[in-house]
Formats: sequence, structure tokens, C-alpha cells
Amino acid sequence: MNKNYNYLRRRLMIPEYGRHIQEMIDSLLEIDDREERTRQAKAVIAVMGNLNPLLRDTADFTHKLWDHLFIMSDFRLDVDSPYPLPAREDLEVKPDKLAYPQSDISHKHYGKNIVRVINRLKYEKQEVKEAVLGDVVRYMYSKSSEYNQDHPTVDMITNDINLLSEGAINLGEEWQKRVEVEHKSASSRQKGAKHQQRAARQPQKGGRKNVQRHNTQK
Repeated sequence: MNKNYNYLRRRLMIPEYGRHIQEMIDSLLEIDDREERTRQAKAVIAVMGNLNPLLRDTADFTHKLWDHLFIMSDFRLDVDSPYPLPAREDLEVKPDKLAYPQSDISHKHYGKNIVRVINRLKYEKQEVKEAVLGDVVRYMYSKSSEYNQDHPTVDMITNDINLLSEGAINLGEEWQKRVEVEHKSASSRQKGAKHQQRAARQPQKGGRKNVQRHNTQK
């Protein structure tokens, strides 16, 4: 075997069968007698089936084994197969390129789902808009903070909503102030909870010394 074939053999080898099966298939190519070569090929097929018992439940189990045999021989094995020989061209056919939908978003950091929600809210009543947009504003606020690495205001977020809705959603100042107060309260609660968790993880100063001093007095 030349170097090019050895490289191709390693590249085409099916890993789950292992090196020994590959060597058995390589040895089939050195048998001159066709009948003996076919008989030995059937024996190799039996061993391959024993190594992959899970494949027995699949359709065309034996057909798959013969296809694997020819693939691992680099399609050079000439034996009497009960099935049509696979073609190298069929295995090397590349799938068609998928056409992914392309759409431009003016505010990509918010994501497409927020744009869809805003587009649906354009046709809802004002009460429905105010009930839903509170959560939308808080979500947009967090995404804008992650993307821009700063602290946007509720007024900036509502302006973005106005742009994304093409002017169909224009929330009043009273609603903006209420959402801003709720957002600040939620942020304060989160900071307080993080501070408590951080304090709980830190050991108390002098705690160990006090225990040692108490034991010494005993």
C-alpha cells in the first residue's frame, strides 16, 4: 500500500469498528482468489455485527454492514455482495445550503422577540399596553445595560419603544415615572439581597480569637 492510500484509509476508517477490523479488511485486499475473498468478507461482516449489537434493531442492518465494509476498504474490495455496491460519489454529496432568513433590526441588543411583542401591542388598547409594557421595559433595561455597559433611563427605553412601534406606542410621563420608581425599588432590593449574601459568606472579624480566648479562660 502506498502512502496516499494509507492516509486515505485512516481518514475513511469508521472509528467504532476499531483498528483490528480495519486491518482485517485490509488483509482481504491481498487475497487473490475471489471465492475465498468473498468467504472471508462474510466472516468479517459477522464480526462487525457482533461489535455493534445495537444496530441489529435498525432497518437494513446487514446492508449497513456491507456498506461499511466497502467504505473501510476505500471501495477497492471486489467480492460478491448481496447488496448493490455503494458509490463514493453518493457519500461525498454535499447538502444544499440552507437559506436563513435575513432581517435587519435597528436595536439588535433587544432581540427579535421584543420587536414582535411591540408590533402586536401597537393594536391593543392603552390599558393592555401599560399592563404588558412594564415587564417589557424592565427586560429592555437589563439588555441595554448588558450591551451598552451603562445605566439607561426609563425615558430612553420608552423612546426606543416609540421608535420600534413607529410612533404607535407613546407612553405618558406619569406611566414612565411609575415604572421608574418600581425599577429603582427592584434594583434596591436586589442590591440589598446581594449585600446580605456577601456578608453571610464573609467570616466575622475576631470570631476565631474570641473562641480561643473563651477556651483559655476555661
